[in-house]
Amino acid sequence: MFSVVVRQDARGVVFALRGELDFESAVQLHEAGEQELGRGPGVGPVVADCSDLEFCDSSGVGALVRFFQQLSAQGRALRLACVPDSVARLFSLTGLDQVFSVHADVSDALVAGTGGREIVAPGAAGADKPVQPSGGQGT
Repeated sequence: MFSVVVRQDARGVVFALRGELDFESAVQLHEAGEQELGRGPGVGPVVADCSDLEFCDSSGVGALVRFFQQLSAQGRALRLACVPDSVARLFSLTGLDQVFSVHADVSDALVAGTGGREIVAPGAAGADKPVQPSGGQGT
């Protein structure tokens, strides 16, 4: 079973992902993301807290990539926190570890990049900004 719990933080928005993110549950992430995007331009990053993510297959990774692209189109960043080893390995194998900004915990993810450098998809609003390296050890 999969769930997404969204909470506002003074520094951004946190999406707590719980359970198995796969083909059947990816729609829940998409719907939660659409609700956030529907609020209009937000302030701060969006952090996917993966600490309770038990499993993620290629469909789940695809859902995260689509969410990343949607946020980037609005000039916002998607940061991942507490990524389980199995998912981190999948990102490494696919090269997504070079795309996603991955952090040890939610707090680090919320404050990373406050120097104005965000990861955004090519062609998105703000894409002319330098890309923060994966691992985002802050600025």
